Amino acid sequence: MHYTGTIWRPPYEASSLLLQAAAGCTHHKCKFCTLYSDLPFEFRMSPLEEIETDLKEAKAQLKPWGQDRISRTFLTGANPFVLKASRLIEIAGFIQKYFPGNKTIGCFSRITDIALKTDEELSELQKAGYDALTIGIETGDDEALAFMGKGYGSEDILAQCRRLDEAGIRYNFFYLTGISGRGKGKQGAQATAHICNQLHPQIIGASMLTIYPDSGLYQEIQKENWQEESEIEKYEELKALVKHLDIPLWFGALGASNPIPIEGTLPEDKGRILSVLEEIIEHVSEEELQNYRRNLRHL
Repeated sequence: MHYTGTIWRPPYEASSLLLQAAAGCTHHKCKFCTLYSDLPFEFRMSPLEEIETDLKEAKAQLKPWGQDRISRTFLTGANPFVLKASRLIEIAGFIQKYFPGNKTIGCFSRITDIALKTDEELSELQKAGYDALTIGIETGDDEALAFMGKGYGSEDILAQCRRLDEAGIRYNFFYLTGISGRGKGKQGAQATAHICNQLHPQIIGASMLTIYPDSGLYQEIQKENWQEESEIEKYEELKALVKHLDIPLWFGALGASNPIPIEGTLPEDKGRILSVLEEIIEHVSEEELQNYRRNLRHL
């Protein structure tokens, strides 16, 4: 398989076939991000020949267990949805050729990638199987989005995800706990809940901000332009987010950046999740949580 660098996928895509459609990120300007720093380039689109070769290899490897076990494919890369709609539809055709039982295709997408597609193209992509995209909105806090260099604002999140709703393409969000900075976590969480409550994400997966020396954000801290939240403040922020979410979805904080795994379905499990968060805030020490963060060598 033509996998390049570290392959990232959401926890909920564990059973999907991982197919590389691109490597790296077209934006590459988010100050907190170091996920693709191991690549010798910023972005590379996989040639169709490579994609077909990988599908042939996957089909051969999975033959003893039955190819019909593959019902979903996840395209790897920071934001494969940036590819032209025609290219994405070609990839869908190859997947269907080698895995006719495949029903849906997911991938990471930036908000700006959606904006590149016409309404007609989004509808065509939905018919081709593209569904449940994972979008790292990070926050609905416009000040934080601008400072971190995300390249869009909260109104763009609303506009583009509403277009996905119209096209029938479902989507999941990643939230980055701590992105608003010290003293602003609860405010950022409430702004995010306000945006999410106007949309229809299936899942909100929370990751906790972990700052590495090779990030642009680390340099901003050294210049005293930004201050990191305490670990307890990050949990208070998560509590504010869950408290203010009023839409049905699955919520999880399961990645390695989260010291204590939390998950549940809203609104049914809201009380339990809030109780767990309160228990952490009251009974887990800042020192213990900071020690976990310091020893987290890689996400």
